Amino acid sequence: FAKAIGKTTKALRNWDKNGKLKPVRVEDTGYRYYSQEQLNRFVGIKSIEATNKKVIGYCRVSSHKQKDDLERQIENVKRLTKKQKEEVTYHYDTGNDFYKLWLDDTLSYSCAYFKNESESLGEAQLNKIHHLLKKLNLSEGMTLLDIGCGWGALLIEAAKLYKIKGLGITLSEEQYKAFKEKIEKENLQDYLQVKLMDYRELEKSGLLFDRVVSVGMLEHVGRSNYDLFMKCVSKVLKKEGVFVLHYISGLYESEGDAWIRKYIFPGGVIPTLREIISLSADYRFYTVDVESLRMHYYKTLIKWAENFEKNTDKVREMFDEKFVRMWRMYLYSCAACFYTGVIDLHQIVFTKGVNNSLPLTREYLYKKSLP
Repeated sequence: FAKAIGKTTKALRNWDKNGKLKPVRVEDTGYRYYSQEQLNRFVGIKSIEATNKKVIGYCRVSSHKQKDDLERQIENVKRLTKKQKEEVTYHYDTGNDFYKLWLDDTLSYSCAYFKNESESLGEAQLNKIHHLLKKLNLSEGMTLLDIGCGWGALLIEAAKLYKIKGLGITLSEEQYKAFKEKIEKENLQDYLQVKLMDYRELEKSGLLFDRVVSVGMLEHVGRSNYDLFMKCVSKVLKKEGVFVLHYISGLYESEGDAWIRKYIFPGGVIPTLREIISLSADYRFYTVDVESLRMHYYKTLIKWAENFEKNTDKVREMFDEKFVRMWRMYLYSCAACFYTGVIDLHQIVFTKGVNNSLPLTREYLYKKSLP
């Protein structure tokens, strides 16, 4: 028998050709047989095992052909893992010098938070970091994991303000090197670490954290991996822990824009709010806060585009005219999509199980004082 993923009574989520959710519940006893198409969706398969403990289902291997077919699926999982790293590095390893031309000084490459119209991009990005840190409800000595940590601005601020112990994981070599240098420059080695690590490695890592945050990373996971992503977060988050998820969302499930996926974000897919909320319940994540920052992302993209336009000559020297046109199209078209509501930006605060110690109101998010 070949082991699939999950627990005996857990509901699988499959997607039909129209992108609609199809829950499939596995019986508590007996075996379930999966078609080749269903096996293709089990990106969590790691190896062939002969155990029947806490298994969601089995595929009976009764012939050499079936065994060969299954082994091909396992190899496909390895290929997909490698592919995701390639997709992430395609975009984020374009070069730190390139991103320095049009991002703010913290190199925050996600939606900023504008408290008023006159704020600069740098001020708004710092606002966003503080807004997220407040939602995490941190205190000194806590452990914090940042999945898809980028260039490390959030963890550096968390270490300085709250004296947390933090770990950032990324697949980007450029981000890893830059973040590591920042840790040393700021003398934060006792507080922070950064690792080149796939989020899928978290499940068996044995790590545990009081808080988990992920900013702008879920869009790279892929629809068939949302369940696995939530499972990995659940594995490393302590009971009553807080998980803050910040991601671009869509109103309806779709494969996304073909042009963006081909030229800017290979493999990128935008989750819907309802997908993530639905999945969260399977892991006993309680949703305690949801906030839309759609117009904040519109303003962020306009600021990025303005900075980009000021540096097109330098970008052209780094790359070519085609690259300039592609990225101009990307920045302005995304701004238009946020403005018209085609896409949104959501921040969701989850707790692992019931947590009765969080503030009763949202007032704490808007107090000016920081630790």
